[in-house]
Amino acid sequence: MGMPKARIPTYHHGNLREALLDAAEVLLPQSGPEALTLREVARHAGVSHGAPYHHFESRDALLAAVAERGFSGLGEAMAAAAGVTARDRLVAVCEAYVDFAAGHPTRFRLMFGPLLASKARYPGLKAAAEQSFFLLLDAAKEVAPSQAMPLALAGWSMAHGLAHLRINQVFDTLPVAAPPEGELAGQLARWLLQHVGG
Repeated sequence: MGMPKARIPTYHHGNLREALLDAAEVLLPQSGPEALTLREVARHAGVSHGAPYHHFESRDALLAAVAERGFSGLGEAMAAAAGVTARDRLVAVCEAYVDFAAGHPTRFRLMFGPLLASKARYPGLKAAAEQSFFLLLDAAKEVAPSQAMPLALAGWSMAHGLAHLRINQVFDTLPVAAPPEGELAGQLARWLLQHVGG
């Protein structure tokens, strides 16, 4: 009778999916989404190079999950924006959008990168991205029900452009002094709202 085969221990992680997403978020600012590999993410998370495939079929699937996380965080920031009036709340939503981008520049760039165009392939990303847009649209409806969509699109375009200018430090290159970056979103949103009827 031969000796019983020794059992090969299997690696168990409390929450492997979240650990992989955490690792990807740490690595993204260093390598960027184009250079990030599942092997590198696995190494950083302390798991085998095949482990990510238990949760993500590809690198793009992992990046889509990171972007989904980003939209969830953006949605939470926008939902928490408050104001005394509907107009104040819409201004606060714009400020929250720009502040989120400034606080998470790599994640923000990923969220609105090429993956967003194929969000239909990733239901979680699609749902989180659309939820954040509906938060903006609902805030615009409170201000101007008959002009909610153009107001939301104008506000989004303004906030998104401002966010990119801010995270790319473009205001530092202006030949004249600009208002403090932390105040610009509110100033521009209030200016936009001056041109909107009830």
